[in-house]
Amino acid sequence: MGIKLKKTYAFAVISALYITLFSAILLTLIQVILYEFSLALTLSFSIGILIFSIIVIQYRSELFIYQRVKKIYDDVSLLDSATLRSQSITTDMATLEREVKKYATDKKLELENLKVREEYRREFMGNVSHELKTPLFTVQGYIETLIDGVKDKNMRIKYLERAQKGVERLVYIVQDLDMIAKLEMGEVTLEYTEFNIVDLIQSVFDMLEMQADKKNIILMFDRKYSKAIRVHADKEKIQQVLINLVMNSIKYGKENGTTEVTIEDLVKNKVIVRIRDNGEGIEKHHIPRLFERFYRVDKSGARSEGGSGLGLSIVKHIIEGHDEKIYIESDFGSGSEFSFTLEKAKQING
Repeated sequence: MGIKLKKTYAFAVISALYITLFSAILLTLIQVILYEFSLALTLSFSIGILIFSIIVIQYRSELFIYQRVKKIYDDVSLLDSATLRSQSITTDMATLEREVKKYATDKKLELENLKVREEYRREFMGNVSHELKTPLFTVQGYIETLIDGVKDKNMRIKYLERAQKGVERLVYIVQDLDMIAKLEMGEVTLEYTEFNIVDLIQSVFDMLEMQADKKNIILMFDRKYSKAIRVHADKEKIQQVLINLVMNSIKYGKENGTTEVTIEDLVKNKVIVRIRDNGEGIEKHHIPRLFERFYRVDKSGARSEGGSGLGLSIVKHIIEGHDEKIYIESDFGSGSEFSFTLEKAKQING
């Protein structure tokens, strides 16, 4: 840690001028009283006193400030050696003030970020606990009942089937948590291929047709796509994105409603896929947190619909892993639209 002296002599010069003026007046009075007055002697004496005073005051002031500022740097450096120990100590008050203010501002922002992270961690742990607790207690309850003895064979099978569903839900949650962790750590390698996004969406519709029929929801394209729309992406991961988004629209869509998919050219080398429903929509204050893990708009009813609560978070990570964007627009009471971009394949005719 070095010393950096700021050579601004304003304080030393002004102080030295006061001393010089007093000394000159005193010398003049002494000469008038005891001797004959000599202007040359007075000027020479005054200049000598001025130069000497400036040097002494400047040196002593900076040494005094340096010693005390160094102690402040050393004390603060114990808290954050990386921030201050690499900096030179300055005796310039303006520079010191800026450094201290910057340090204080950085620490304040760091503390605020830590508070936000701690709050997020607590909420996340609470959500994980809640999500795991329900299926665990379900499985535990049925197993304890079976251990106590259930003579009716049909009841035993029924309890075992319900316990199995609870285990399946636990496995589903753990698999999604594992997927999120791998996506966040960059451990998931995307396997890019060229494929027809229209065919992929149609296959997702076929997979989810039964779930849609239960609520009498119609899955459809906004228009007939006579030509293939080929994109360059990881087909399996994009299929997961489509399944999660379409499944979401079914879960939270209204009975006798619709889920409509649109594919549009965005720019020269991009398409945008839109999944739109006419369900209940999402209130504005929920939208910024919608892609957080386990965040649910409807805290009470959403869990009855099943799912891990990680679907949208996985969607966001997959799309961002492709260096693409995902968007949401929603009018509460009239429906929601999720959309994401994809890169076109070089050969779009197929």
